[in-house]
Amino acid sequence: MGNLYIGIDVGGTNLRSALVDRSGSILERRRCASSIEEGREAFCGRLMSEIMALKDMAASRMRQVESIGIGIPGLIGRDGTIHSSVNMQPLDGFNLAASIEARTGLPTVCGNDANVIALGEQRFGAGRSFSSCLVVTIGTGLGSGLILDGKLWTGSGGFAAEFGHVTVDPEGYPCPCGNRGCLEQYVSAGALVRFACEGMPEYSAESLSAHQVAGLASGGDVAALSAFDRLGCWLGIGLASLTNTLNIQAVIIGGGVSESFDLLLPSLHREMQQRCFSQIFEGLVIEKAQLGDDAGLLGGVALVEENS
Repeated sequence: MGNLYIGIDVGGTNLRSALVDRSGSILERRRCASSIEEGREAFCGRLMSEIMALKDMAASRMRQVESIGIGIPGLIGRDGTIHSSVNMQPLDGFNLAASIEARTGLPTVCGNDANVIALGEQRFGAGRSFSSCLVVTIGTGLGSGLILDGKLWTGSGGFAAEFGHVTVDPEGYPCPCGNRGCLEQYVSAGALVRFACEGMPEYSAESLSAHQVAGLASGGDVAALSAFDRLGCWLGIGLASLTNTLNIQAVIIGGGVSESFDLLLPSLHREMQQRCFSQIFEGLVIEKAQLGDDAGLLGGVALVEENS
């Protein structure tokens, strides 16, 4: 029957994990609070509890866990060191993969969460037909992972594909990364809400969510529709530069805002058609991601195989 894998998706709020087979079937799922505010050791203790529970579940099936793949937000080096993670700051400077491997005796790989999601979509989801694609996740921030010639491209130090921090407006909104005018400030859930509030003064950023904006847009609200139009335009500006540079086959869009994919697609399509070489744009596929929250869990399996 073959051995199994543990895929782990670490977020600032939730710690999700799963027991997965080589074909991408999820056999068991677990979820608990990350509670990173309690510190590094407490977090690692919770993570170990989840891993041991999944190992026991594998044993009950008369099977063994072969390895562990972990996705975590932040700048993750090739050696697994977490150089910087805004949502998981107690882990900064820590090699989580090495720690878990030492505690479990199982080969463990750790990667940037958006990269792991990209691997999941490329191996098991919307990217299966493509050897080169960009997977973009639009949520609280703008994450991305780049697949080139069937392999995850992480750059010389492991930090590549920070597409959300491409500068699109040199004098634009300040970004927590220290730059100004990063694409993430114009393509994210917060940006969508900001655009909508500019056209709906009765709302504030505190009283409106991206989900509500989507609902209003679906109902025909002009200001909400305009917000999606602006978000799609900004995304198109960024993607046009990238696709002109790399001539990739596809762009796959996931994350919470992608649930309203049809609302942002017309302006995205229009902007890219205007800014790309026609020969490049005509061959480009723009698709919605397929795996949802499972992309990070399945990507953990793909990450292990990528590094084996």
